Amino acid sequence: MRRLASLVLMLSAASASAFAGEYDALIAAVKKTWPDKHNVAVVCDQGTSKGNVQVLASAASGMKITLIDVKGPQDMGKALGTLAGQKPDVVVLIAGDRIAGDGSPAATFLIQRMAGAKVPVVATTEAGVKQGAVVAVGTGTGGRLLVNPKAAMLSGVVVPEGGIAI
Repeated sequence: MRRLASLVLMLSAASASAFAGEYDALIAAVKKTWPDKHNVAVVCDQGTSKGNVQVLASAASGMKITLIDVKGPQDMGKALGTLAGQKPDVVVLIAGDRIAGDGSPAATFLIQRMAGAKVPVVATTEAGVKQGAVVAVGTGTGGRLLVNPKAAMLSGVVVPEGGIAI
């Protein structure tokens, strides 16, 4: 039994380290480019994206994080209502989230609605920028800072300096 507990602890540590640093560069770009933005929102299935959310929260120290838990695409309308009430400055896409992850229809819906509300959406993958996120940087971009100037214009923000336009 003791061996099993040790194995579980090792697997938990390994899964947390797999995400380590994933959001550091993204949050650094957000803080540098938009220093007035302090309220970050995340829309995801909390149960399956818990590790990513914890790593994001660690990277975003000093910022307020609002987590909106969704269990299926049918929850996206309700999530947008909650976002409207919370008034986030930035929305972060959680790559690989089973509901609103980069590339998903729910993420596209979220990106479009947030652009209309002048709230930029950021991501960690190239797929996120291609579908309308303003900025992406992370392992999913090969460490490159990718920007979407059209999305930035729609969201009413500037793009980070040195970014590669997609």
